[in-house]
Amino acid sequence: MAGQHIAAEPLFQGALSRLARLPGRNIRATVLFCVIAIGGSFAAAGALQMRLERAQAYQQAASFEARRAHEIAAVIQANLVRHERTGRRFAAGELFSLPPDVRGIAVADVGGQLRAASGEPIAIQNLARLADEGRVVLATRERAVLAFHAGFETIAVSFDRLAPEALLTGVEIVGSGRTLAGAAAEGETANAWIAGWPVEVRAAVEDSDALAAWYGSLPLYLFVILGPALVGGWLAAVFVGEFERRQKAAQAIRSLRSTRPAEAKLLVRLANAERQAVEATRSKTEFIAHMSHELRTPLNAIIGFAEVIERGFYGQVGHGKYIEYARDIGMAGRHLHGKITDILEFADLEAGRYPLRPVRFDVTELVGACVSESAGRAFGRRIGLQMLPAAPVLVDADPMAVKRIVTNLLSNALIYTPEGGRVRVAVCEDAGAVAITVADSGGGFSADERSIAGTAFRRFERVGVSTGTGLGLAIVVALARRMGGALILSGAPNEGTSAELRLPKA
Repeated sequence: MAGQHIAAEPLFQGALSRLARLPGRNIRATVLFCVIAIGGSFAAAGALQMRLERAQAYQQAASFEARRAHEIAAVIQANLVRHERTGRRFAAGELFSLPPDVRGIAVADVGGQLRAASGEPIAIQNLARLADEGRVVLATRERAVLAFHAGFETIAVSFDRLAPEALLTGVEIVGSGRTLAGAAAEGETANAWIAGWPVEVRAAVEDSDALAAWYGSLPLYLFVILGPALVGGWLAAVFVGEFERRQKAAQAIRSLRSTRPAEAKLLVRLANAERQAVEATRSKTEFIAHMSHELRTPLNAIIGFAEVIERGFYGQVGHGKYIEYARDIGMAGRHLHGKITDILEFADLEAGRYPLRPVRFDVTELVGACVSESAGRAFGRRIGLQMLPAAPVLVDADPMAVKRIVTNLLSNALIYTPEGGRVRVAVCEDAGAVAITVADSGGGFSADERSIAGTAFRRFERVGVSTGTGLGLAIVVALARRMGGALILSGAPNEGTSAELRLPKA
C-alpha cells in the first residue's frame, strides 16, 4: 500500500503540472475567460445588490400604502359614526334640521313601514331587509347610504360621499362585495377594514415613486458592472498584443539561430524580396498619384494653344490645314487628358486618397441632371435616352461620386448601343436601398466578361466601338464600395446590358 501511494504521488503531480501549463498554450482564450469571469462576478454582485434594493423599495412602498389605507379607513369610520349618530338623534326626535352634508334620513318600524323621514326619499323597505343581516353601506360616486337597526327600528341615512375625492387616488372602497368609491385596484394592494362596518379600503401598491431613486442610481450600477470589465478587456487586449508581438520576435530569433546558414540566407533573401515588393508597390502608387501636375500641365498647354489656333484668336491662319491639324491636336490632347485623369483618379481610389463627403440629397434629381447632360450625345447618335418617372428619394452618399458613377454608366451605355437603340434609366426603392438602373439595347456581356467586369484595365472589344483605358467600370465599382453600395451587371450577348447601382437609403 505504501508503494502504491508513493507511485501515485508523482502521477498526481504530473497531472497538476500539465493542468497548470494548459492556460499558457492559448493566451487569448485564457485572457478572454478571465475577463468574462471577472465581468460576470461584477455583474452578479451588482444584480444581487440591485435586487435587494428594489425589494427594499417595494417594501417601503407597501408600508406607505398600508399606512395610507388605515388613515383613509379612519376618516371613513369617523364619517360613518358621525352619520350613524345623526340618524339615531333623528329617530329619537332630538334633531330638527339636517346637517349640510346629510341629504335625507328615513326611519322604519319593525315591519319595514316608513315611520318618519326628512330630506330626499330613501327606499327604506329594501334597506330594512338588507339590514337584517347586519349594517349596510351603499355608495355611488356622488352619494352614500348607510342603514342599521336601532332596537325594533331601521334607520337609513343618505349623505354626500364616504371620503373626500382627493383621498381616493389609487384607492378602492369595497363593501358588500361591490366597489363603493374609487377605482378598482389592480395588482397587490394594502387593505384596511373599518371596525364595525362592512367596508374595506384597498390601496394599490405603486412602487414608481419609491423606485425613482433606484432608477436614478441604475447608471452607477451599470458603470460599476461594465467599467471594470471594459477596462480589463482593453488592458488584456493591449497586454496580449504586446506579449504576442514579443513572442513572435523571440520565436523568429530562435528560428534563425536554429537554422543552417544556407536556410538563414534564404530566409533573409525572402524577407528582403518581400520588403522590396512592398516598397515597389508603395512607390508605384505614390508615383502615379504625384504625376497629376507633371502630366496635366503640358496637356493643358497643348489643348489651350490648339484651341487658340483653331479659333483664330490672333487673326486668320494662312492655310486651312493649320486649323485641321489644330483640331486634331486638341482632340488628341483632350482624349489623352481624359485617360490620364481616369488613371490618376483610380490611383487615388486605390491609395485611399479620394475624398468622399457623404451628405443627404435627392438622388432622383441628380440622376435627372445626368440624363439631361447626356441627351445631346444620345440625340447625335440617334439613340433614345429616356428616364422613367420616379418620386424623390433621399440617399446618404457623396453627390459628386454618385454623379461620376451615373455619368460613366450612361457613357458606357451610349458607347456600346448602336444607332437606333435605346437607353432607359430608372430610380426606385428596393429592400431598404435605392437602386439606379441604366439599361441599354447594346451587345451585352457574356458570362465570362461579367465575371471580370470592374477589373482595372479590362477592356471589351466590340466591332465599330472605340474603347477607352478599361477604367470606367473599375472607378464605378471602387466608388460604389467606398460609399457602402454595390454595382450589379446583368444581361446576355445581343440582349443588352443592365447596370444597377445600389446605395444605402437615408
